[in-house]
Amino acid sequence: MSDNPLVFDRSLARLRLKRALAAGYPDFLLARTADDLDERLAAVLRRFERAADLGTALPVARAALLARSETLIRMAETQEESADFVGDLEALPLAPASLDLATSLLALHGVNDLPGALVQIRRALKPDGLFIGCLLGGRSLTELRQALLEAEIATTGGASPRVAPFADLRDLGTLLQRAGFALPVVDSELVTVRYGDMLALLRDLRSLGWTNALVDRKPGALRRDTLLHAAQIYAERFADTDGRLRATFEIVWLSGWAPHESQQKPLRPGSAKARLADALGVPERGAGS
Repeated sequence: MSDNPLVFDRSLARLRLKRALAAGYPDFLLARTADDLDERLAAVLRRFERAADLGTALPVARAALLARSETLIRMAETQEESADFVGDLEALPLAPASLDLATSLLALHGVNDLPGALVQIRRALKPDGLFIGCLLGGRSLTELRQALLEAEIATTGGASPRVAPFADLRDLGTLLQRAGFALPVVDSELVTVRYGDMLALLRDLRSLGWTNALVDRKPGALRRDTLLHAAQIYAERFADTDGRLRATFEIVWLSGWAPHESQQKPLRPGSAKARLADALGVPERGAGS
């Protein structure tokens, strides 16, 4: 496990998620990721004996997983009827080598110890078991982050963190390797959602349970003048020609396999049987040429 300092108040985040689910959690992003998961699993030409959906806020992945596994369990981070059990992504209640497939949709970006969570997922997989999931990446909500930061500095003379820090795409591939996954793959997609104004975006974030749960957050709500100035900045900088405002969500997909002897191995340096220069039909040059 890593020694990273606490970034999120996980208890507060779970409380807000519970309230959001009770109020009718919107699934416009989760539904999209569930469709993507179905397509990605369709490219894996095998069935899995035991699959688990870990931390996904709604059972949107159920159909895709049941179509490719014999047994499916779902772990939620708050109590809900569709979950088989309640658990914590940072302390998975799963036995080692107990799963053939593990998924998690739009949940892992809210943990304090992402490297440790990935290590636990890898340990829960049997050899040659697959992990595939997604989380929000570093370019998510960049418009809101800029508007709130500049508005708070202008109106109060200082700023506190308002939008969560999300992992960078380049770092996530390294984290998969550090966690012990074989054949790691990372890719991302930018999803743009459009709103009539910034306040409509904030209402959506609240309905998702994604309001500020940072440990270092400033207590209390934003000042009214700060909020109005942020809305003005947002509208001036991030509006389309029809006046609607863009909000960016970067969906980063991670996949990797628990190591197994049957998997492809990289070739040893110097083991090539032919020269690249010969294949390209060009003279070979030394590194200093």
